[in-house]
Amino acid sequence: MDFLTRPEIEALLAMPDQTTWLGRRDRALLLFAIQTGLRLSELIALRQGDINLERGAHVRCEGKGRKQRCTLLTRTTLKALSAWVREQGKGEAKILFPNARGGQLSHDSVQYLVAKYAKSAARSCATLRKKRVTPHVLRHTTAMELLQAGVDRSVIALWLGHESVETTQIYLDANLALKEDALKKTSPVSASIGRFKPDDQLLSFLQNL
Repeated sequence: MDFLTRPEIEALLAMPDQTTWLGRRDRALLLFAIQTGLRLSELIALRQGDINLERGAHVRCEGKGRKQRCTLLTRTTLKALSAWVREQGKGEAKILFPNARGGQLSHDSVQYLVAKYAKSAARSCATLRKKRVTPHVLRHTTAMELLQAGVDRSVIALWLGHESVETTQIYLDANLALKEDALKKTSPVSASIGRFKPDDQLLSFLQNL
């Protein structure tokens, strides 16, 4: 399961050209996708009316099974979205991330722009060269960011709109794999290992498990 590390996220977000309309839209979209973890179908369907940019900033979306969920926005995402909405002009019915004609982006368009920026970012971030970055990888990235921040699996499941907490187990397994790789790179502690002899209290505890 691929996901982006923090340096890879920063490299990706640095790619859109902020002097152009498309670049500003794309950076806002990428940042929003990474922070919220919305599915691609949920992302492209959003309208301005689905976003609350006031106190308690959040986005409401309709996911699988027509289930509604609410996801809070960070200050960084809020700042980027507020600037983007001001540029577009407010209108609840307006598509949040429109194409050049003001309509809804297609799945292929978002797949293309994510891959394009990932390819550009790989020039300065070598680890991206080994990854196939897609909108769903951005969703995986959200889960890993939350997991590494110490967020409980049940909360991550709610955040991503999973039917079951068990679906979130794949992110826990991936996180453990990361730690195992890191452990392999460390030098072993130089210490002799003696024979362990449990005391009576520990033996009693184990017998009662």
